[in-house]
Amino acid sequence: MVKKEIKINEIKVSLVHHGAEDYISLTYMARHKDTERTNYIIQNWMRTRYTIEFIGLWEKLFNPNFKSIEFDAFRNKQG
Repeated sequence: MVKKEIKINEIKVSLVHHGAEDYISLTYMARHKDTERTNYIIQNWMRTRYTIEFIGLWEKLFNPNFKSIEFDAFRNKQG
């Protein structure tokens, strides 16, 4: 993994390069929205139905050990 930094709207953002992909930390995105309460930004994002659906789809595509039955129970309980 190679780390590099870019500037977006005068904010320094760290990228992690892995294979052919670049990844941006979710914390950096939340910090741009609210520098004092990044944990609340992430917490609220993590409980949306769209996020849960995205995580489930990502796991199905990229995790060969994904347990979809257990995930279905989790997805159905989310608020």
